[in-house]
Amino acid sequence: QVQLVESGGGLVQPGGSLRLSCVASGSIVTGYTMGWYRQGPGQLRELVATITTTGNTNYAESVKGRFTISRDNAMKSVYLQMNSLKPEDTAVYYCNSRPTRIGWGQGTQVTVST
Repeated sequence: QVQLVESGGGLVQPGGSLRLSCVASGSIVTGYTMGWYRQGPGQLRELVATITTTGNTNYAESVKGRFTISRDNAMKSVYLQMNSLKPEDTAVYYCNSRPTRIGWGQGTQVTVST
């Protein structure tokens, strides 16, 4: 069973940057479109960004121009570079396939605050 482990979150001031990482325990993810999702306090989980197996990317309007998703199939990893962070980006961030086929990991907390 494939497991996903997210890391890289933390506390950052508005305007700051973070780079999130997601490592999969199995190589099957290299054949999937992968995505980053987030769930803010009291909110539903939402899709933030996706990347296909060929590297095509797509972003939610709220993060377009600030976030960049990438992947390294050899490392079975997906990354999310987050720049110009805003308080409304505060959430637990998760990675998963798109559509979701894998059990959710624990996520990584991102808090944007002064």
